[in-house]
Amino acid sequence: MVELVRFIAGSLVDHPEEVDVREVESQDSVVIELRVAEGDMGKVIGKQGRIAKAIRTAVKAATPRDAKPVFVEII
Repeated sequence: MVELVRFIAGSLVDHPEEVDVREVESQDSVVIELRVAEGDMGKVIGKQGRIAKAIRTAVKAATPRDAKPVFVEII
């Protein structure tokens, strides 16, 4: 999942070298933290959060049914 989020975010931003994706696993879920450059934040979030929602939808679709739920946070 980390590579999927890194690929999508890297394709959207002007500074792909500053894309940082980390996976934090807890007992009942997995959180993927996405950090980008300050100027690229709007490109990752999109108008009215549409791109951020699309990233979350893609991650949810790629998650196996029997796995822990995966959430994407843009920090």
